[in-house]
Amino acid sequence: MNKAKRTAVIAGNWKMNMTPSQTTAFMNELAPKIAGLNGCKVVLCVPFVDIAAAVEATKNTNIEIGAENVHMEAKGAYTGEISGEMLKECGVKYVIVGHSERRQYFGETDVTVNGRLKAGLANGLKVILCVGETLTEREQGVTFETVSRQTKVALGGVSADDMKNIIIAYEPVWAIGTGKTATADQADEVCGAIRGVLASLYGEATAEATTIQYGGSMNAKNAAELLAKEHIDGGLIGGASLKSDDFTVIVNAAQ
Repeated sequence: MNKAKRTAVIAGNWKMNMTPSQTTAFMNELAPKIAGLNGCKVVLCVPFVDIAAAVEATKNTNIEIGAENVHMEAKGAYTGEISGEMLKECGVKYVIVGHSERRQYFGETDVTVNGRLKAGLANGLKVILCVGETLTEREQGVTFETVSRQTKVALGGVSADDMKNIIIAYEPVWAIGTGKTATADQADEVCGAIRGVLASLYGEATAEATTIQYGGSMNAKNAAELLAKEHIDGGLIGGASLKSDDFTVIVNAAQ
């Protein structure tokens, strides 16, 4: 991390876990453990049904609440989808777009990710954009080409000024939920390559100011090593964000 140039952000992605009552209990348990820590921003992205409970339970804390997805249209006949305006009114500050599970299970493409990203920005949300290669793509040696394409398409029509509200999360698909983790050097190399793509699109100043997280099974044991790397400015945390003690260790590592 280089905190002189950019903001460190530790964000949790709860996926399809926790009920509203469980959310309240978890936030009440976590908040005292990280109170007073201000070396990084702390975000928890929760299922839609948990947002109200999460926002209420984190008032007057240093925890901000995010959503796990947003639809690209403002309103309409899109059964089951949630608009940016709805999220904003619920008190959400962040939203994840392009997570590999959305791409794998629900047919998300680079183009739809671009639409969802723009919808988040249009409603004043900070967007966490996920990019990352599959195991096959890594074995074929096209990791950099893959994350470069995903980044460029997702940011189509996005200005340098918009980048102030965008975080990029590098999530190698082969390291999500598998227990496998890219080495710190591997993760840093790809995060650095993503920063290079941003420099080509927006210039060095914008690239250096953009927060880039690592999100492939970061946990309490490996967080410190990963976060010590130059281009890794935080983490998008899956399973460990559901355990208050583990999540606290990661937040502490980012201090």
